[in-house]
Amino acid sequence: MRLTPTERDRLLLFNAAQLARARRARGLLMNVPESIALIADAVCEAARDGARLADAVEAGKRVLGPADVLPGVADVVTEVMVEAVFDDGSRLAVVKDPIGGSLGDLAPGAIARGTLQETFPEKGTTVGVENTATVPISVTSHFHFFEVNPRLRFDRSAAYGMRLAIPAGSTVRFTPGQTTEVPLTPIGGSRTVIGFAGLVDGPLDAPGQREEALRRARACGYEGA
Repeated sequence: MRLTPTERDRLLLFNAAQLARARRARGLLMNVPESIALIADAVCEAARDGARLADAVEAGKRVLGPADVLPGVADVVTEVMVEAVFDDGSRLAVVKDPIGGSLGDLAPGAIARGTLQETFPEKGTTVGVENTATVPISVTSHFHFFEVNPRLRFDRSAAYGMRLAIPAGSTVRFTPGQTTEVPLTPIGGSRTVIGFAGLVDGPLDAPGQREEALRRARACGYEGA
């Protein structure tokens, strides 16, 4: 059986989407490649079913929500492009904001009502965050805020063991050269942090863990450490 390059690409995409569907069925949250595969496959299948371009794009947007993906994925997968075969031929479908969950830019010092929590837990705090980079930086709700982008300047010590006090799957975007006040809340559960920037990789409250994490942050040039 001989396949064209386009047909081979379609089969690869389908297999990637099948793997993602199997993992999702086991209750796993989707990572970036899995999310892209599921969205692109949904567009292609809608096109094969005879849908118009706009309807196929909408089908791609209905596949995943912020609660279906790992923290940070909705902020990374902001656009999915796939060439799909429609009844009138192949066309490029562009799915913008396919997962959603972004709060967009906040004005300096502003709290978006109805999205950021206006009443904080007893042990919560608020920090002023300055973006010293030349590009916008987005942070998702459950990222360990202590370990966010090194170019964000704020009191890292105060943010240890904290995350943004915003709805799950949402993000806050920090504009270059501006300072934004954001609320933080303690990370719950077992308070074990694995991954992120690798500054902790273990129980947050283990003896000496906080001091070691701060040492690592300073050694790596994190602003505010």
